[in-house]
Amino acid sequence: MSQGTALYVGAILGAGILALPSLAAEEAGPASVLAWALLLLFCVPVAASFAALSAHYPDGGGVATFVSKAYGRRASAMVGYWFYFALPAGAPVTAYVGGQYVAEALGGGRGEALVIAIALLTMAFGTNAIGLRVSGRVQLILVGLLAVLLLVACLLALPDAEAGNMTPFAPHGLLAVGPAASLLFFSFAGWEAVTHLAGEFRNPARDLRLVTALTLVVIAVLYIGLAVTCVLVLGPRLAASDVPLSLLLEEGIGDGAAAVTATLAAMLTFGTMNAYLAGAGRLGAALARDGALPEWLAKGHRPGEIPRRSLALLAVLSAVVSVVALAVGADLGSVMLAASACFIAVTVAGLVAGVRLLPTRRPVWYGAVVAAVVMGVVLAFSGVFLVIPLALAGAALWYTRERASRRWAPVPLPRPVDADPRVTDGA
Repeated sequence: MSQGTALYVGAILGAGILALPSLAAEEAGPASVLAWALLLLFCVPVAASFAALSAHYPDGGGVATFVSKAYGRRASAMVGYWFYFALPAGAPVTAYVGGQYVAEALGGGRGEALVIAIALLTMAFGTNAIGLRVSGRVQLILVGLLAVLLLVACLLALPDAEAGNMTPFAPHGLLAVGPAASLLFFSFAGWEAVTHLAGEFRNPARDLRLVTALTLVVIAVLYIGLAVTCVLVLGPRLAASDVPLSLLLEEGIGDGAAAVTATLAAMLTFGTMNAYLAGAGRLGAALARDGALPEWLAKGHRPGEIPRRSLALLAVLSAVVSVVALAVGADLGSVMLAASACFIAVTVAGLVAGVRLLPTRRPVWYGAVVAAVVMGVVLAFSGVFLVIPLALAGAALWYTRERASRRWAPVPLPRPVDADPRVTDGA
């Protein structure tokens, strides 16, 4: 239970928390705390929908399994491709962002950031290749340390809080809370990633609801606590800073702030990748089991098994994407937005499946309906990057049709020949 909660929390938290408080404050001023609170409320129906679906269909396929039950295997293959093949782009970018934070905090440059990113990626793949028990224990330790560090940072800085920093509360008007919320949105994503781990729980119907509730509580305390403390302590400096957490730590612990910031950045980055890889590895094996990927990838799809072949393919694809991105000088933001378009599409598909599968006219069903509409609007804002999920959907349809035609096409009979009198029945 504790390891499951740690994996869930790790999937939601990310390195963005190091910079997003200042970006939201720049957009909406102190009223940005409302954006944090609104997104937390929105998380409830999303998390509840996925918890209910995972409890009914605990499988390594996660959202792809929900879609299969609701709309068939071809739709499931498309959703599975969105998540599985977006990860080799998302994981290296996440690792590099974390590497940049660590390198900057320690006075390093681009070379050091790349080395740190490679080390973080290697560690994340390594812990998952050993097994979910190991990666879960590592995640539990990391999330525990992370929560303690963030809480200590807030508590040590609170003596410098000034109520006057909350005024004017909405310098750009209350409508500015909307754009601030859109900036903060990706700090609340990740519920789709952990649906692939549902089959690992001893009693999914009981455990998933409790783990989801605990995750929401932990996220609420950390996010709201950090947002409010940043506004109260940093005041006008918050919107002008690229590293608000470093400023907050400097208020509380002084010269040791750089080392603590580097540690937080490394833990946040590793925790996110660890949780996503744990889900993606199982998804790849489940897709192969269901005929959407080559059969040799299916090994490890059962609960308790380790999908090492699927993880190995993800590692190779991540290396290829990284080399190509470095060779062509790809924009970091564009790569992340392309991956995000796929992850948002997965969330929308899961919620739409929930509208069909969950008991109608119940609170969780209404929550799925509202969340599906909101997430659909968010997906539309992906713009040109919608080409990526569309292309992956086409690839999934092509592969499943080709495989079906090879499997079910009648074997051509040999051309008739004259009977040989030397051959008798049974010879």
